Amino acid sequence: MPSENAPAGLRERKKEETRRLLLEGGARLFRERGFEGTTVADIAAYANVSVRTFFRYFDSKEALLLPDGVELFAYVENALAERPADEDPLDAVCNALLAAAKPFAASTLTALSHPLEDIEGVVTTRLVQAFSDFEERLTALVLRRLPPDTPDADLRAAVIACGALSAVRAVLRTRRARRASGIEDSGPAPLLRAFDILRELGTPAP
Repeated sequence: MPSENAPAGLRERKKEETRRLLLEGGARLFRERGFEGTTVADIAAYANVSVRTFFRYFDSKEALLLPDGVELFAYVENALAERPADEDPLDAVCNALLAAAKPFAASTLTALSHPLEDIEGVVTTRLVQAFSDFEERLTALVLRRLPPDTPDADLRAAVIACGALSAVRAVLRTRRARRASGIEDSGPAPLLRAFDILRELGTPAP
């Protein structure tokens, strides 16, 4: 556990590492034992911290069902800022989400793509709220990328943001359904394929 006497920079790194291990432990244990079969003590033990320390980071094990929203949004915001200014807004958002997804490959977001019947209701509720909040913030970022004279700029930004995040939700839902049916994922990365489908839907028929 982080020492109170450690230099500030070292303490912060240790805190980040503890948070990462707790999220990683939740993802692995929920997948292996199921949500109900995993206790806070189990997750704390995985991260080699006490239960008391666990509650300094999260208020419950339910809070581990989704990646840290603040951290994830920071990745998306930074990734979107690095995209070329003249890139198509939808392409920029999709590419930013793809880049931001990589650091969370071992997070509970990965576990959510597995069938977890005992937490389906909890997952759905938290996922809907998380994506609703995320859509508003992403819409604001997209709006900043649109030219000032863009017709219905606010609506266009909302459609782009919500469409891209709906593709992410579709991937999670489809992968859970496939795995529940014993079907393994095949072909290109599901999120990349979902964004390709989204672009296809927005392309006028010849």
